[in-house]
Amino acid sequence: MNVFLWVLQAVLAAVFGLAGIMHATQPKEKLRPMAPWVEDFTLAQIRLIGAVELLGALGLILPAVTGVAPILTPSAATGLAVVMLGAAATHTRRKEPVAVAVNLVLLASAAVIAWGRFGPYAL
Repeated sequence: MNVFLWVLQAVLAAVFGLAGIMHATQPKEKLRPMAPWVEDFTLAQIRLIGAVELLGALGLILPAVTGVAPILTPSAATGLAVVMLGAAATHTRRKEPVAVAVNLVLLASAAVIAWGRFGPYAL
């Protein structure tokens, strides 16, 4: 199970890291074709979402690898699950069921990491 959690952490960190970099650096016009939800948010809000995603991605890996404050790994997973709740709510409001499904898969993955790293497979 520990190996599974590490693989899941790496995959989730890659997904959120790439999304975070994109949301934190790209202009709204460039994001619009692939992420129509940006219409509902200001550029500052999109940048904040990107920063949170990027910090969450780093939090999934760095504390566990370095052994410095390893409690931050399940905390980051919990935070990313909360972000996905907000994303699912946004996509539900916008009537985007495929995006909601993706959000729920990411939320479930983050929840499994949080459960495992807070509980029986803590670092």
